[in-house]
Amino acid sequence: MLVALIAHDKPNALHIRQENRDAHIRYLEKSSGIDYAGPFLFEDGNMCGSLLILDVPDLESAQRWADNDPYAKAGLFESVMLKPWKKVVVNDVLVV
Repeated sequence: MLVALIAHDKPNALHIRQENRDAHIRYLEKSSGIDYAGPFLFEDGNMCGSLLILDVPDLESAQRWADNDPYAKAGLFESVMLKPWKKVVVNDVLVV
């Protein structure tokens, strides 16, 4: 199942993100089932949240992944939402 992880950073928490970025990247590299991952940005280009598409067996697996993310363990996020997601376009091709 595909699950969108949508996380918003706490206000003024860029330093937490920067201090834990290497650990977060290592976590992504060793994880399987990550289809997409990247930060949300403020207009000035600074990171302010995260969007990931996880390919996991169930929502509980997505929650475990989210709970073990170094960003989450460092207290970076103000909110995290996990939502089942369906891919319908791949490289401009409808896959319904």
